[in-house]
Amino acid sequence: MNDLNKIKTDYQYKINKAENSADLESIRIELLGRNGLINRLFSEIKNAPNPKEYGQELNTLKNDLENLIKSKNFTPVIKNSKLKIINSNFSLPKIGHLHPITITERQLNEVFRNLGFSIYSSPEIVTDEYNFQRLNVPANHPALDIQDTIYIKEPQYLLRTQTSTIESYLLQQQSKNLPIRAAFPGCVYRNEKVNRSNHFVFHQYQAVVVDKGVTMKDLIGTMDLMFKTLYGLGVVVRYRCKYYPEVEPGVGPDMQCFNCKGKGCVLCKYAGWIEMGGSGMIHPKVLQMAGIDPKIYSGFAFGMGLDRWTMAQKNITDIRTFMGGNLAYKPNNL
Repeated sequence: MNDLNKIKTDYQYKINKAENSADLESIRIELLGRNGLINRLFSEIKNAPNPKEYGQELNTLKNDLENLIKSKNFTPVIKNSKLKIINSNFSLPKIGHLHPITITERQLNEVFRNLGFSIYSSPEIVTDEYNFQRLNVPANHPALDIQDTIYIKEPQYLLRTQTSTIESYLLQQQSKNLPIRAAFPGCVYRNEKVNRSNHFVFHQYQAVVVDKGVTMKDLIGTMDLMFKTLYGLGVVVRYRCKYYPEVEPGVGPDMQCFNCKGKGCVLCKYAGWIEMGGSGMIHPKVLQMAGIDPKIYSGFAFGMGLDRWTMAQKNITDIRTFMGGNLAYKPNNL
């Protein structure tokens, strides 16, 4: 025990006398390194007259010296710090630009801010409850199959498959603070085969409104405004009845194919139309699960394929382009 007290006194003196971080690191290795004094003493505990008590004291010594080393901070002093820059010509060519999807996303953000919407975001790893259950997705729905969903820890944690997941979080958090007008862009993930029009990582743009007296007319009017803002007044759009678990009724907006102008091509799978997303009136069960009374409030929601919106706007015919390096467009064409 007397030896341990002497070691503590000696090293306290050395640590306090250290003049720089290099000296301190040398002391740390000498004392606490793999072959340092403390480890050698631990290996000899069995030879001590009272191993248990000696081990406890040795552990205390180790912790005290470790803390003392950590508390010894060196603030570097920079002398003569005036720098002289010679030949300082920084007129580099401005060749960079934002990603096309980012540009489209910001255009949509501006549209919705002007309509009084807030812009939200959320984590991309979510729970099954908020990605499926709170969106009225039945337990036996094909979307829950691992063929479509990428699970982090099955069955609870997964990469969100839709931006509607943000909606389910938002409805719950803001259920006592109505009305709600919110929009949220983001990445989504699905276990899909990659081709010219589909990818396993893609982007969506979601919007949700909950208020008294919200109708399908408000939904169609909002989507029409989006299409005309991004593609001009001459854009051709159709709306078809579709089924989505989280809305009732559901509506699918299609835009006339920008590549073939409705004649039919590989991109639109010879249909002449490109599906741009899904939408509808929020299902009463979704409102109820969030704590919102559907007899008082109604709302609409839509989730648009941001990649396809950008492809149509920038005349990009392969979604895989967004994940590659062939994005050297002239900025004024964006």
